[in-house]
Amino acid sequence: ARRSLASPVVSGVLCPCGAPQGSAVESGSSGGGGGGGSAGSSGRSLCEASEQDRRLRTLFQKLDVNRDGALCIHDLAVGLGRLGLHRTELDLRKIVKAGDKDLDGQLDFEEFVHYLQDHEKKLRLVFKSLDKKNDGRIDAQEIVQSLRDLGVKISEQQAEKILKSMDKNGTMTIDWNEWRDYHLLHPVENIPEIILYWKHSTIFDVGENLTVPDEFTVEERQTGMWWRHLVAGGGAGAVSRTCTAPLDRLKVLMQVHASRSNNMCIIGGFTQMIREGGPRSLWRGNGINVLKIAPESAIKFMAYEQIKRFIGTDQEMLRIHERLLAGSLAGAIAQSSIYPMEVLKTRMALRKTGQYSGMLDCAKNILAKEGMAAFYKGYIPNMLGIIPYAGIDLAVYETLKNTWLQRYAVNSADPGVFVLLACGTISSTCGQLASYPLALVRTRMQAQASVEGAPEVTMRGLFKHILKTEGAFGLYRGLAPNFMKVIPAVSISYVVYENLKMTLGVDSR
Repeated sequence: ARRSLASPVVSGVLCPCGAPQGSAVESGSSGGGGGGGSAGSSGRSLCEASEQDRRLRTLFQKLDVNRDGALCIHDLAVGLGRLGLHRTELDLRKIVKAGDKDLDGQLDFEEFVHYLQDHEKKLRLVFKSLDKKNDGRIDAQEIVQSLRDLGVKISEQQAEKILKSMDKNGTMTIDWNEWRDYHLLHPVENIPEIILYWKHSTIFDVGENLTVPDEFTVEERQTGMWWRHLVAGGGAGAVSRTCTAPLDRLKVLMQVHASRSNNMCIIGGFTQMIREGGPRSLWRGNGINVLKIAPESAIKFMAYEQIKRFIGTDQEMLRIHERLLAGSLAGAIAQSSIYPMEVLKTRMALRKTGQYSGMLDCAKNILAKEGMAAFYKGYIPNMLGIIPYAGIDLAVYETLKNTWLQRYAVNSADPGVFVLLACGTISSTCGQLASYPLALVRTRMQAQASVEGAPEVTMRGLFKHILKTEGAFGLYRGLAPNFMKVIPAVSISYVVYENLKMTLGVDSR
């Protein structure tokens, strides 16, 4: 337990209404305990902007030990120590990292204010998630229950010790003001409630399994709920991919065969497929596309967990750049393991009627005629495509998630179905758009030997050839059917995921 109590100077930075100075949070008095709603309202009306600024500047100046107008880790260590708030160096580094927008290793006054405002948002959500009785106060029983939900068992006596470290008025309960005053200058990680509600790659399947894996809470890991989430996600992906398979096959055909001289439109492409092989031909390549979900998801999840341990973090959630690194490496390992299935999927989607009797026959033909190397054609552009796809998808999703949490999350981190679908659709679309030229080159390289007499080309040579003969537009052939399938794919996978979750007994909070 932390030894120090919040200093009166830190509490003095807070206005009577119970929100940090300059904070846009309007929920400071709701469920705040301590003072009544009318007192909060009257207090808020008395807080003039100049007085707010003065109080914040007073705290900033007390922390700015070397008087250089910025707070470094040393300043925070000495300044907070003088105020009776003793933090570890790791905690101080987290505070600076969280608020350091210009990445100069220190916090100027604006960054300091922004950190306090953003930090109080997170504290409000944590307080609400702990306040099980919804009475604006946290008692020992609620702390015991909340930690038990996270897989941590403590006695009521231990919970009372935690309470005493924050309880200023001796009531053995903590109201919002006491909670905020104690934690305001202490880093808070993403709370379990956010992990629970904002799963992304497990829920949404748009046909490309390149997203960074989701995090799971301690409770989900210890109760075995994590594998049920993965099974539900895999089942949802299978249904989603099957429903959108005709658009996916059309995308592959347009990527490989469309050109300036052979302009293939969506209706014309569907007509051509049905004329050549009947309605069933619209689902060519879907079998292998569904089969690869299970091994790819399992390998990626296991690799992600091992890489997290290698990184050496003991936090429940990684920071964004750590998630991107771990997720990209896990994606590369999973893709390397199942890449022959990717090549088979492309060849099966491009096959003519009667060319192969099935997946095994296709694999035997490729092995006999082209050798083992054929199963790794297009491997390099596929690996290179992981970074822009996973990076942009994660960055956009996290930006949208944090924007919603800051603006609209008051009592819960639950965004609701429409916000979640919108965020997932937008981030997946941006990720696909960024990596699409590499995906197109990969598909053409995979399909090379299926075109009689086609010369073998390198990734660089293929890029040059496409730009020379078709222009930059040629790198985006098949983009229209690809984007057409995003919204139905996301919607279908979400609905199926939620139903499978209920079937498997996963609690929806």
